[in-house]
Amino acid sequence: VQLQACGGGLVQPGGFLRLSCVASGRTISIGVMGWFRQALGKEREFVAATRWSDAMTNVADSVKGRFTISRDRVKTTVYLQMNSLKPVDTAVYYCAAGTTRPILSTIRRETTFDSWGQGTQLTVSS
Repeated sequence: VQLQACGGGLVQPGGFLRLSCVASGRTISIGVMGWFRQALGKEREFVAATRWSDAMTNVADSVKGRFTISRDRVKTTVYLQMNSLKPVDTAVYYCAAGTTRPILSTIRRETTFDSWGQGTQLTVSS
């Protein structure tokens, strides 16, 4: 599976943005898709994920209530709607896909995902 993410940019605090990630290739094998982010000098962290079959979602506590993940199975696309953005959200955002159908306890793990996109930069600054 190949992943192409887009939608990053420069946003003012309190603003909103939507990231998109299109999957291509052997998309029939997708079991889960998600987003991770990595801020400068920090480790990559889980942001949100959605199980492909039933759209079950899981969102990191740090973005809960502000970020929403959704998927379009026909377009093989996953979205990350980001509202009320803060400077701490500044990071490179990576789209990821996995072939398993994870349970709640494993959906946040990087090892659940085996395909990664190239990353898109989000900068939240005034």
